[in-house]
Amino acid sequence: MFPVEVPDAQRDFVERLLDVGARKYHDKHPFHEAMNAGRLGRDDLRLWAVSRFYYQRLIPRKDAAILANVDDPAIRRRWVLRILEHDGTEEREGGIEAWLRLVEAVGGTREEAWDDRAVPPGVRFAVDKYLEFCRRAPWIEAVASSLTELFARRLHRVRLEAFLEHYPWVDEAGLRYFRSRIANLHMDVEHGASLVLEHCRTDEQQDRAVDALELKCDLLWAQLDAIEAACRGR
Repeated sequence: MFPVEVPDAQRDFVERLLDVGARKYHDKHPFHEAMNAGRLGRDDLRLWAVSRFYYQRLIPRKDAAILANVDDPAIRRRWVLRILEHDGTEEREGGIEAWLRLVEAVGGTREEAWDDRAVPPGVRFAVDKYLEFCRRAPWIEAVASSLTELFARRLHRVRLEAFLEHYPWVDEAGLRYFRSRIANLHMDVEHGASLVLEHCRTDEQQDRAVDALELKCDLLWAQLDAIEAACRGR
């Protein structure tokens, strides 16, 4: 299901984007499947939350990198809201703070989350690679890579249900991130999708958008590979 109206001329393009998610989004990774089935221990969840924070705290920098390549003020005015969503404001908690509460809820500490030495090298490599891509790629390709958001709402919903069912010891405050993303993600998804449809008209532009989305899925998958290996190697 695409969040905005699709012109007939772009239906094949949209089907290709959706196919990437169907084949490669990391909701199908064995680590997520184990998490959703309740097969992870406390130490596994702690390592996952701490390691994933390396990505969470990069998100505003990624969005700032995209902004730096956008000439249109109207697009910048809308995209900058993503930075505020994660950094937060004086009045409102952002995604970074919400994820830190999750780290604490699964037994980690804020100091541990901010310490890069605790992050598996594979996670660091994948996340840094994504930031580099967003800095160097044409801005619309970086926006296209963000369309993993098309598939994220279901992941968050399934994950929230799994935590409530299988990990009742996790404090409710630690689940705010998932609840917030489920409630608010549609606004970012609609904006990103509309930009990609508007600015990816030629075959070459569409091919590069699909490639960007595939790259993002690969990098998300690589993060989980590294986290899963770290859990097994403890």
